[in-house]
Amino acid sequence: MKNKTLRHFIPFVLISLIVPMLAYARKFPLTATPVIPGAKGYVDVGQDKNGNTEVDLKVEFLAKPSSLTPPAETYIVWFRQQGSEPESQGQLKVDDNLRGEFKTTTNMKSFDVFVTAENERVPKAPAGPEVLRATIQEQ
Repeated sequence: MKNKTLRHFIPFVLISLIVPMLAYARKFPLTATPVIPGAKGYVDVGQDKNGNTEVDLKVEFLAKPSSLTPPAETYIVWFRQQGSEPESQGQLKVDDNLRGEFKTTTNMKSFDVFVTAENERVPKAPAGPEVLRATIQEQ
């Protein structure tokens, strides 16, 4: 009797733990532009305990900015809500394996994420070519 009850209880517990995690974590693919057509990546978004959007951007096969034509100094991650100006979120650093990761938190729920190759480390507005883009749509 005890084993039968336990067999029915375990799936219930597992489902009740997994479903809330799935509701808050979503992946959005990054689309590469012709500047670096082989680049791949995604944006993983979730929600923190305060209701803010946690953003984890991961890329691979992204050439070092200095190897672009023309060369750039760095990659910058931008967020833009519809009808607003883009906001710089910081630098996306690429390692020797052409991989990079950028994490941040924002109060935005639906917004575009894009990465540009820039000649300034702290640009006021995007000036360089766009290399990756995703649109985040949260409920």
